[in-house]
Parts: sequence; C-alpha cells; structure tokens
Amino acid sequence: MFIISERINGQFISVGKAIDNRDSKFIQELALKQVDSGAQALDINVGPGRDNGPEDMTWLVSTVQEVTEVPLCIDAFGPKTMEAGVKACNNPIIMNSTNADPARMEKYFPICREYNADIICLCMDEKGIPNSADARAEMAMLMMATAMEYEIMPDRLFLDPLVMPVCAAQDQCAKVIQAVSMFQSLNEPAPRTVVGLSNVSNGAKNRSLINTTYLAMLMGAGLSSAIMDPEDKELMDALKAGEILLNRSLYCDDFLRA
Repeated sequence: MFIISERINGQFISVGKAIDNRDSKFIQELALKQVDSGAQALDINVGPGRDNGPEDMTWLVSTVQEVTEVPLCIDAFGPKTMEAGVKACNNPIIMNSTNADPARMEKYFPICREYNADIICLCMDEKGIPNSADARAEMAMLMMATAMEYEIMPDRLFLDPLVMPVCAAQDQCAKVIQAVSMFQSLNEPAPRTVVGLSNVSNGAKNRSLINTTYLAMLMGAGLSSAIMDPEDKELMDALKAGEILLNRSLYCDDFLRA
C-alpha cells in the first residue's frame, strides 16, 4: 500500500490559519509528523475559495519540500493553482486530479506530460459520479486511452473509483469495491488504484472503525494506495496486517513495528 497523507489541507482550520499566517514552522512540523507516522507521500491542498490560490499553493509546496523529499500530491481543482503547485515542485509529483470530462483532460494531461507527473484519475465526468462499477470502469478505460494520446502511459495513473459517504450513499460502498476489483483487469500489469478513504465515514459516527473496516475490504479487492490519516494507529495496524495476509509483506512477529 502506498500511503498518501490527507492532513496538509487548508480545509482543516489549523492548516488554513497556518497558510494565511505563513506559519512555516507549523506546516513543516505537520509534514514531518505525517512522514514519521508512515506517509509515503503528502497531499498538498490549500483549501477551496482562496483569492490567492496559486500564490498560496506555491508557498505551501515550497515550505513542505524544505523538510522532506517524499512525493507531493498537488491537490487543486483549478488549473492555475494546480500548475502553480506543480511548477514549485522539486520532489516527485502526483497531480490530484483529472476526471473523464474531455475539457478537464484537455487541460490537465498536458501539464502532467510537461512536468513528468503521475496523475490521479477520478471516475466521474461532467455529469457526475456514475452509479455502477461497470460505468466507473468505462470511465477508467476512457481516461487511460486519452492519457496515452498525450504519451502518458498507464503506469503513471492512479484510478480513483470515488468513495461516497456510507450515511448518504450506502449502496455505493460495495460498488466501489467491485470497481477496484474490475480495474485489475484493465491493463497488464494492473493499474494503480487510490481512494480518498475518509470520505466513506464523512458525517458518520465511529469514523475510525468505518475507515479501518473499509480499507481492509478494499485491500482485498486489490487497492494499491489510499489518501488517509497515517496518525490513526488502528487504521495503520489494519493496513500492516492486511499486507501480511495478502502476501505483500513478509510475516514476522513484530510486523506491526515494521
């Protein structure tokens, strides 16, 4: 499992204030804490509705990469903020994200190619999130084919079937698992997959339990990456146990400390 930390996000009040105040110490300590907790990449998001999104993103990226060399997942909906973040990166880059809307792919795949980035591909289009696993797989295939037209090979993509909150769209939880399983046959070797894990428990009680259970189910279906909270010990323990049970990691009695 490739772990992308979700915590450097301006939607968190403390992070938003740190961005506003240019509090580099807070941001850098947070970044290092995520890496120490097991994050292998950091999602970088200034949050929505900012008047100076590109400037804020440039500062945030520059601040984080002063203290760590892990990949940065530049998370921005607008192309100007996205490109500002990508331009500021010296670390390996993941773009978060495009979707199957032709107009969006036309804007984001050229940036991906120019900066040699990997890119997360959301299985939705201008009409929204599809209702079935089959429709998600169709959108995944469309994005893979379109990326190749821009000379971006499938091994640079992360396919995201889009997790929905269990309290609002309970039937979609199983369909996302089905989609992850279906994605395994779309390419050889199987494409990488990713989810925004905490979306499943948004608005629900016992969030950690729901996140942990769902991660285990998704791993069994072939999930290879998650945007998640590495500071959640029970979640990380379940991930490590899952790696053992799926024969992805070698068993040892101290596997939780590995």
